[in-house]
Amino acid sequence: MRKNLGVKTYLYPQPVLIIGTYDEQNVPDAMNAAWGGISDYREISICISNNHKTTKNILLKKAFTVSVGTYKTLEACDYFGIASANQVKDKIARVNFHPIKSEFVDAPLFEELPLALECKLISYDEESGILRGEIVNVSADETILNGQSIDPDKLEAISFDAANSAYLLVKGKVGNAFKDGKKYF
Repeated sequence: MRKNLGVKTYLYPQPVLIIGTYDEQNVPDAMNAAWGGISDYREISICISNNHKTTKNILLKKAFTVSVGTYKTLEACDYFGIASANQVKDKIARVNFHPIKSEFVDAPLFEELPLALECKLISYDEESGILRGEIVNVSADETILNGQSIDPDKLEAISFDAANSAYLLVKGKVGNAFKDGKKYF
């Protein structure tokens, strides 16, 4: 028997996305955002309200990075979702992260976050909070690669569990999409 839960943000997995930006003085910032994902071959969409310092930074620089939160960086990633850059100016230093300037966009990458999308702003709708970015590069630390592919077991991505206000570890391959030749029906 199914039970109706009403309108909730329950979707699994819900990636933990760390948005990296620079402000007007090129001070790096990071924000945890869970409501987003790939929306086209070269595009990411994220829901982010206009009262965030991150939003102001994106509109100023027309660029941002989106890194994947990991098990090793869980505490820092959670902090990026709690501490606002409007009040805490040194969030990056407090978690001992090391920003590096992207080669492709005017936004920071973080040494501690091994997978990042480097994006140019396509659009931002202030009313809905929908941010769209063009993916111009994907940057991956060699430690999470298996040849030219991301190894999910090495990445140890985390997912946000909205139903329980928790984080989940994303691990383990269970099959090959679209190419394992199995007859399902």
